[in-house]
Amino acid sequence: MKCDICRNEIAKSFLGKIKGTYIKINKDKKIVCDECQSRYKNLKEKFS
Repeated sequence: MKCDICRNEIAKSFLGKIKGTYIKINKDKKIVCDECQSRYKNLKEKFS
């Protein structure tokens, strides 16, 4: 999986879960890595 902001590959845990977050905006799920999550404090404004 790739981050929707920086397009880098997102790391996964040993259980196969991503090390990032999903953000729901207008019925779309956006995937964001930890680096972009800490860089951009208000992610909903970034995608609007």
